[in-house]
Amino acid sequence: MTEEEFLASYDPRDFPPVAVTVDVVALTIRDGELNALLIQRGAPPFEGAWALPGGFVRPVEDLYGAAARELAEETGLTTLRRVHLEQLASYGVPDRDPRMRVISVAYMALAPDLPDPAGGSDARAAAWVPVGLLGLPEATHGEPDRARPARQRPGTTRRLAFDHTQILYDGLERARAKLEYSPLATSFVGEEFTIAELRAVYETVWGGTLHAGNFHRKVLSVPGFVEGTGETAARAGERGGPKPKLYRAGDARSLHPALLRPTREDDVR
Repeated sequence: MTEEEFLASYDPRDFPPVAVTVDVVALTIRDGELNALLIQRGAPPFEGAWALPGGFVRPVEDLYGAAARELAEETGLTTLRRVHLEQLASYGVPDRDPRMRVISVAYMALAPDLPDPAGGSDARAAAWVPVGLLGLPEATHGEPDRARPARQRPGTTRRLAFDHTQILYDGLERARAKLEYSPLATSFVGEEFTIAELRAVYETVWGGTLHAGNFHRKVLSVPGFVEGTGETAARAGERGGPKPKLYRAGDARSLHPALLRPTREDDVR
């Protein structure tokens, strides 16, 4: 049988139907806190529950294009120029969606100053929610999450629709790792910044306080991470010290040595 003959006789209805969706873990810093974008579902399943932005992949688009479209629909973004968007993982537990077998390819979007959510046509509401309110460490891999009453505010529920609690947890861990091995944190500060301002980004994403002196030393020890401008900030430094030096992002694409989280440093010793 030739390939043409095989394709002519091939009937996809001989196999169980499988759908593909994308879900987006969108993270940004707002008011000094790391926030995730959540939408309130406007239709079954899980009507009224909070979930990640996402939807079915259209026949004419690829996975990245579908993720970019979903992010744009919920944020109103017309360009992803300052958005870091990368594929996170795939999720395919058979009963993760009560409608049919659905495989989701999740993406992580990380960017500064993302706008207020616009809310797509299939969402009842949308909101930026501080990740500290979501109880993410309780997530269990592969466990389908249950809907919560529609009256709940997004910050009061720890379980999202489908398996989105796990996906959000995985996205947060990926974001934290990106700051260990890449200069992505420099996109969250101005074109010129102090080391203290850069440290604040790390503390917000990692969720803890860093030793100022150790952080300063580590940043300057990474070739190409930052470079001095020769200028100083207009304001005095922390605790009334001298005006701190200003830096700009260097040309490094990855950090060697990496800036490991304090807990990770203990793991590699």
